[in-house]
Amino acid sequence: MSSIRIITVGGEYGSGRAPIARAAAGALGWNLVDRSLIESISRAAHVDCETASHYDECIDSWFHRLRKALWHGGYEGVASSTEAGFDADAMASLARRVIEEAAKQGKCVIVGRGGQCILQGRQDAFHVFVYGPRRERIERVLAEHGPAADAEELMDSWDRKREAYIRRHFGQEWTNPHLYDLMLCASMGEAAAVAAILAAVGPQVP
Repeated sequence: MSSIRIITVGGEYGSGRAPIARAAAGALGWNLVDRSLIESISRAAHVDCETASHYDECIDSWFHRLRKALWHGGYEGVASSTEAGFDADAMASLARRVIEEAAKQGKCVIVGRGGQCILQGRQDAFHVFVYGPRRERIERVLAEHGPAADAEELMDSWDRKREAYIRRHFGQEWTNPHLYDLMLCASMGEAAAVAAILAAVGPQVP
């Protein structure tokens, strides 16, 4: 098997996928493609980071897609480089470009955005999915957003968005185990999860 040069990390909202990915990248000395992806897209599309974040891992409404098709003759590439024309489809298209370019350079850990689907055919990519018990996920969400947050609604809405995103843009089921090389339960703790990832890819890292 080819040496692993790319790791993708997906997971349920509140599972701790981002900290696990960040820690794995740090342990390997690799680049982390997470917030930096949003920043790269905001620069490329000439929109602010808040706008790019709003459309991150989302899909446009049915009415929005219908209106765009009627007015612009369908979506081809990135519809516009202005905020007025920037939408979830544009965000997804640019995210794919950033992920593919990062994969070419290698030695990176990519968080979400369908990386496990975009890079599915690469022998040098290793795909991880992080899940966790609902109670533990609620605790993480409350710790991040504060006790006033509706943790369950945040979790459920984001999981639905991620599921819809993967289905729309890649025709896959988000939790399909065949998309992943390793599925981890967050209950094991961040350190153990990172150790499991490193153990799985370690012998293949140059």
